[in-house]
Amino acid sequence: MKSQVLDLSGNKLKTIDLPEVFSARIREDLAQKYYETSKKFAPHSPSPTAGRRSSASGTISHRRHEWKGHYGKGVSRVPRKAIWRRGEQFYWIGAEVNMARGGRAVHAPLLIRRSFKINEKEKLAAIHSALAATTQINYVKMRYEGLRDADVDLPLVIASPLNEIKSRQVIEFLRKVLGNKFEIALKQKKVRAGKGKLRGRKFKSNAGLLLIKASNEKAKMSGIEIKSARDVEIGDLYPLGRLTLYTEHSLKELE
Repeated sequence: MKSQVLDLSGNKLKTIDLPEVFSARIREDLAQKYYETSKKFAPHSPSPTAGRRSSASGTISHRRHEWKGHYGKGVSRVPRKAIWRRGEQFYWIGAEVNMARGGRAVHAPLLIRRSFKINEKEKLAAIHSALAATTQINYVKMRYEGLRDADVDLPLVIASPLNEIKSRQVIEFLRKVLGNKFEIALKQKKVRAGKGKLRGRKFKSNAGLLLIKASNEKAKMSGIEIKSARDVEIGDLYPLGRLTLYTEHSLKELE
């Protein structure tokens, strides 16, 4: 499989052979499986005794002539704890049950969770599938709706070394390659519409372009995600079809 190497102006310099990983069979099932197993979460659950630290136990009895019973009082059998007592008169409040204030939670999360497992060969096939999907225009158009009418030669490879490159140069490069659709490659952050702003997710952003460089190349710019070839993870490429820009030296490391 061959690809064109472009300079910062978007002009073709030469043609190179791509590593074999880009010709791998695309396994969407393994890519999804690897992505699910790579998710990081913090296990959380309430205390085992939460909501059960009161003196209320059982239910209120409605039998006749029974001590602390509620026969004829017109109250439900909800477990209650006594706040004060005057002879045989009690002031109760509901406790323990989930409908009561401070009661136990309903279907609370469990601290013990089943860990997902994946084989090493499946991991390798999944990351190969994700890299190979960056060269398939149908996967890229499926992920980026704005590129469905664009004509792009994939993969995008830029000449190395990439040191001391500026954001303005990359934007001009994307404008030459993607035309008026170049804004899709830039990471944009905006305020979410709706009540999500009140629930810890005020902003939302798109994925944008992923720039994969060699480990000895230095690049730092805003609006574009940059990763070294050795540090690329499945989360950077999933869902399949991430718009990716490779440097010429990074392809040598991917071999």
